[in-house]
Amino acid sequence: MKPHQYHSETEAVRGGTNLSRKNGPLATPIYQTSTFEAATVSDAIDSTKTDLFYTRYGNPTVSVAEGAIAELEGADEARLFASGMGAHTTAIMALVKTGDHIVAQRDIYGGATKFLGEWLPKMGIETTFVDSCDYDQYERAIRPNTRMLYVESPTNPTLKVVDLKKAAEIAKKHNLITMVDSTFATPINTRPMEFGIDLVFHSGTKYFGGHSDLIAGAIAGRRDLMLKIHETRTILGVNMDPHAAWLLLRGIKTLAVRVQRQNENALRIAQFLAQHPKVRQVHYPFLEGHPQRALAMEQMRGGGGMMSFEVDGSGEDARRLIESLRLFTLAVSLGGVDSLVTLPRHSSHAMISEEQRKKMGVSDSLIRLSVGIENAEDLIADLEQGLAKVGSDVASLVSSQ
Repeated sequence: MKPHQYHSETEAVRGGTNLSRKNGPLATPIYQTSTFEAATVSDAIDSTKTDLFYTRYGNPTVSVAEGAIAELEGADEARLFASGMGAHTTAIMALVKTGDHIVAQRDIYGGATKFLGEWLPKMGIETTFVDSCDYDQYERAIRPNTRMLYVESPTNPTLKVVDLKKAAEIAKKHNLITMVDSTFATPINTRPMEFGIDLVFHSGTKYFGGHSDLIAGAIAGRRDLMLKIHETRTILGVNMDPHAAWLLLRGIKTLAVRVQRQNENALRIAQFLAQHPKVRQVHYPFLEGHPQRALAMEQMRGGGGMMSFEVDGSGEDARRLIESLRLFTLAVSLGGVDSLVTLPRHSSHAMISEEQRKKMGVSDSLIRLSVGIENAEDLIADLEQGLAKVGSDVASLVSSQ
């Protein structure tokens, strides 16, 4: 991995751009073109390995955004995709083949679970799911044909924290490729390659974009692996559009300041919820009592803007709570400036079986919050009025009898 040349706040604003003095635009231009002109046949042939050939192969606007992400992650290279799942599926298909085996955490995004557990077997590729923090299980699951160790940290939606250094050591011992979904962490809070991870995945839709106005996926990592991923992306055609890349790049410029505010807001909200009598459990990495808090504080520079909590009640209580919130918008996705709320049972993990959800700890009463950059006291007040409605119907019924 590459060391920081500048602090991450500076890299977010200036990363991927040429810092030499010049006469030119401060904002990266949008190369909204499908193809590029060549003066000669030789020039056309030479351009096939550049971003001035055909936008499915590469594009100058996309290249700047990719450079910014590579710099933030300390990676050799990064590649952008039309969606997070496009990045996830392309990277895995580029690096494993029929007859190979993957070891993956059980606690991961529902779409990743479905792809690994239901789609890859159609291609003759098996996945063994293990408990996120049981590293002996990681070891026991490895077979002679295992090629990849896939992890997510913090996990969606129960915010477990994986020891990235330990996972990387296990993988290196068995000559495996490591890939981590670091969407919840962002490179502002965690740079997984510092702990020996080979590939870092992000749903760029979330924190990189930051304004809920684009769909994007990103992979950053070692040059040899990124070359294979680039070739596969070119064939599958899941590259990013130049205008979306421009929006992404604009979002990245404010990534550090947004994440810092979200870190602060989320910790305050987690502490409030942990003391509330109608909350059974709160999942947040920097909260006292979190089972991996010490690891999180060692591995992360902030706890992130994501958390989940279980109301002390039923699924119907959880539904009543989130439908009563005013500042937390009921919507899927996460990572933007607006605070969002959802029930993972009906959103991020709706596509997997009830049995799988149960193993992950995704109950009907589990609520996930994506904390934005609004005033923390206003957000807490909104949750307080919502929590007042938990069990209110039951209480009214009892008092009337």
